[in-house]
Amino acid sequence: MTSTAARPPGKMSRRGGGPTPYDFRRPIKLSREHVRTLQICFETYARSCGNLLTTRLRVVSSVTLGSIEQLNYDEYVSSLANPTVIAMISLDPLSGTVLMELSSSAAMTAIDHMLGGPGGPQPERPLTEVEMPLLRGLLERMLGELRYGFETLVDISPKLREIEYNAQFLRAHQPSDAVVIASFEMKIGTEECVASICLPFNTILPVLEKQEHIELSAAERMIREGAARNLTAGLSAAPIDVAVRFQPIRMRTDDIVDLRPGDVVPLGHPTSLPLEVTVNETVFAHAVPGNQGTRLACLVVPSPSEAKSKEVGRR
Repeated sequence: MTSTAARPPGKMSRRGGGPTPYDFRRPIKLSREHVRTLQICFETYARSCGNLLTTRLRVVSSVTLGSIEQLNYDEYVSSLANPTVIAMISLDPLSGTVLMELSSSAAMTAIDHMLGGPGGPQPERPLTEVEMPLLRGLLERMLGELRYGFETLVDISPKLREIEYNAQFLRAHQPSDAVVIASFEMKIGTEECVASICLPFNTILPVLEKQEHIELSAAERMIREGAARNLTAGLSAAPIDVAVRFQPIRMRTDDIVDLRPGDVVPLGHPTSLPLEVTVNETVFAHAVPGNQGTRLACLVVPSPSEAKSKEVGRR
């Protein structure tokens, strides 16, 4: 495997027969089956949402699914315009925060049509106290269509929370969190824009995995089993630094600076307490010190908790 720098969506391709670039920031990716399942849900949502806008705004409108991508949250936020309309949504019973984004001009056009206006060019400004309830009502109706689109996958109850205008002020996810972005081409009368829905990857992946019904051929099964065996063998043979350590102690800075060869530092580690065997600061065993011939060694022993439980069992 090789690592590669982040590239814009759709720019990564495999050339020749060489290795496929691997992005360590996205170790798990959506499979084709997962993308297809989401595509069906979002296409259903897009059709019903287009019908809703046409009926509610009394102007010919359409919503068409453009793409489904897996990005990092900071990549998604940096791609959004400023200002824009971002709705923060909860999808009970699923965890995490979902974002629905559309351009400010599209939102203003929709409000203009709801108030009986002709649409057309709209001013770039925050919504007034009269306009905000109209927008919230429209977004809540659109969330009802989202529930309808996902009903074959999972039963959700979308609830609209806050509305923001600047993506940089959002703290919905950590910058490195993986998200799934569905982009839509939205048309309201003569106004066109690209809207999007941002789903947390860790929220939608378990739902998609429950829906998997993939029948593999004998050859595909052999390929997968061989890949799993090779991966297991490679991981089993990978060298790992292991440390055996005493309990740490605290020292003042000036005491550390004054240390000289021959000085004795009391460790304070009880002689009856075994040492910790660690890998990358994770304790996975306990041992007592000793030697094997002329080499220092340690003997792995039960952990203090296991030894205590055995002693209690004897009693």
